[in-house]
Parts: sequence; structure tokens; C-alpha cells
Amino acid sequence: MSPAATAAPSAIIIMAKHSKSIPGRGLRVADQIQRDLAEIVAYDLKDPRVGMITITEVQITPDYAHAKVFFTMLNDDPEAIQNTVTGLSKAAGFIRGQLGRRLTIHTLPELHFVHDNSTARGIELSKLIDQAVASRAKDAEEG
Repeated sequence: MSPAATAAPSAIIIMAKHSKSIPGRGLRVADQIQRDLAEIVAYDLKDPRVGMITITEVQITPDYAHAKVFFTMLNDDPEAIQNTVTGLSKAAGFIRGQLGRRLTIHTLPELHFVHDNSTARGIELSKLIDQAVASRAKDAEEG
């Protein structure tokens, strides 16, 4: 017999990993928190300082102790942003309680609200690009 025939067949062993080591789990939890927060803020929160906001992202720490909640507003006035952040921060306990009724995870994160200015920054960059393209086209016509 050949040495290959006498050797034990190789076996592939797949072992389950602990759920906290799966990077996708934290992302799924953050996505679920984002969806639930959007509903809670839209339908349950009655604070007049908090107008129409969009929850753009939730970043959660690996131990689920803290969640940074990014939001955007239609009105990017600094005073309106500050009022909204204050309203959300004051209502964080209520929002966290409502979130606790919807989620079944061991540790419910403490919520930290942050205004997301990436859309406004993107619009500014887009305008700069449009201006540069228009300037280039004008220079090409003249030259």
C-alpha cells in the first residue's frame, strides 16, 4: 500500500466560537438599536426640543456598555442642533427604558447622542467639486 492510503483521512473540524468573538454580532445589535431608536424617537418621544431627526448610525462598544448615536436634522442651525442634543440627552433614560422593552440583551447600552454633520460636509464638498469642474470647463473653452 502506498503511504497515502495508510494515512488517516484528513478531517475538517469546525468549532463554534463564542458569540462575542463574532464581529457581525455587534453590528447586528447596533443595527437593531438604530431601527428601534428611530421608532422610539418618532412615535414615543414627546420632547418639543426634538424635532424630525434621522438616526444615521449607532456605534456600540464591544461590551455593549455604551452606544454612540449619530443623527442628522433638516435644520442645521447650531442653536437647533444644541437644543436637540439637550432634549435627547435629557430623554436618554426614557429612550433607554423603551429600548429595554424591545431588546433582550444582557447589557443595555448607555446612549450618547452626537450630531452627524457628514451630510452637510458632503454637500459642501460636492459644491466645491462642481465649482472646480465648471472652472475647468470654462478654462478649456477659453484655451
